[in-house]
Amino acid sequence: MRQNIDYLYAVGDIFTSGNNLDDLLKEAIELTLKKLSIIRLMVHIYQDDIEEIVVDIYSGYSADEIKRGVYKKGEGIVGKVISDGKPVIIPRIGSCPEFLNKTGSRSTQADLDGAFVCVPVRLKDKTIGTISADFSDVEEDFLSYAAEQLAVIAILSAHEISSRIEKQKSERQLVEENRRLNARLSEKIKNIKIIGNSVLMHELFEKIALVSETNTTVLITGESGTGKELVADAIQKNSLRSDKPFIKVNVAALPENLIESELFGHEKGSFTGAVQTKKGRFELANGGTIFLDEIGDLALPLQVKLLRVLQERFVERVGGVETIPIDVRVIAATHQNLEKKIELNEFRSDLYYRLNVFPVNVPALRERKADILALVNHFCEKFSKETQKSINRVSSEAIDMLVAYHWPGNIRELENCINRAVILAEEGVIRSYHLPPTLQIAKNVSGSGSFENMVNNFEKEIIIDYLKITEGNISKAAEMLGTTKRILTYKVKKLEIDCDRFKKIRS
Repeated sequence: MRQNIDYLYAVGDIFTSGNNLDDLLKEAIELTLKKLSIIRLMVHIYQDDIEEIVVDIYSGYSADEIKRGVYKKGEGIVGKVISDGKPVIIPRIGSCPEFLNKTGSRSTQADLDGAFVCVPVRLKDKTIGTISADFSDVEEDFLSYAAEQLAVIAILSAHEISSRIEKQKSERQLVEENRRLNARLSEKIKNIKIIGNSVLMHELFEKIALVSETNTTVLITGESGTGKELVADAIQKNSLRSDKPFIKVNVAALPENLIESELFGHEKGSFTGAVQTKKGRFELANGGTIFLDEIGDLALPLQVKLLRVLQERFVERVGGVETIPIDVRVIAATHQNLEKKIELNEFRSDLYYRLNVFPVNVPALRERKADILALVNHFCEKFSKETQKSINRVSSEAIDMLVAYHWPGNIRELENCINRAVILAEEGVIRSYHLPPTLQIAKNVSGSGSFENMVNNFEKEIIIDYLKITEGNISKAAEMLGTTKRILTYKVKKLEIDCDRFKKIRS
């Protein structure tokens, strides 16, 4: 009797210590394991939102066993206790058909001869979980005593377990909300017609998807030829203004004396040649989106006027006095370092902060070389249709050159490169010698660009192509190349070509 009182005081001290739930339960379980000589113990909690009873805290089980210990209400002993709210005592596990052993932990005869006790964890007349334990070589009277002690733990831990259930429910709701948002994001990414599967491009796609649904001003940065206009197109097409006007202005392409008139419009007679009133690009974009490309080339006086438009949301035509309200989303782009231009007093800092609300950087092609092959395939298909040619593949040597090159002109340079190669290509194959001289020089910059080496590389590329076609058969390759097996074998040995790697493995 005295030992039982001491045990209850010890448990009470644990639950009034002020520690967190994990520590409280673990300490109480540790004490109970020793006191009652428990072999295994589990705390199940009922997750009513998903109608599952799962293991929360345990001792004596493996992680794999715990994963299997999931029940539905009314299923097995644990499910029955959750359903009925009454404790269950099983003197011999092997004699109870309702005991499902879902964890698979009772595999020996000793386990089947053992006993099992499961008590409910109740709060406000609602069963929210169970505490269960395995015993070995005990009398039935002891099992009743053990059930009482486990019930004490259940009563003392009920509020903490309830809090834990609510916390886990909130976490599941957040995970589910995150899953739904990611699903929506993935769907939007599918609608972005920009080629790329690298990590950098996925980050870019996520930014595009996130900012598209807002009216936020976007500043797209990146080197020339990276596809900044494509990013602007993707933002507009996925935006709430997708069915409204989309006006594009290349600031660098407009004469300086006409930029103000082009952007903000002019009144009839406001300057020589203004024979009629003309709406500016901002007015034409009213209700929709305006894309200001190469914004870094805008002259300082016009930067002031653009800033005023962004701040006050109205325009004044050249020579006019009327203020015209506008509702326009602004997307700007530049290949220049605007922060550097601010330091040089060539770009207004207040305009920069107005434009740079949501910055989007488009990575250079050299930073995402994993996308080169996909881009090459896209351009091959595009220019094959235009030239009415059938380009089936790109040789290994040509691919090596394309990947090794640093692409200062980015995707625009790659597009021009493939356009040229498709025009030059014969037999449906783009080879290294169809690529521009700049790529040839880059490949041979290490000093291996002697005439003899260039000829050898040329021969090696062609031989490898035909060995691929013939699956490593030298005789067939020689026949297709119009030479003899002896000559081709000599070339293969000289150029150190491994024919075996082209032979098809058959089962």
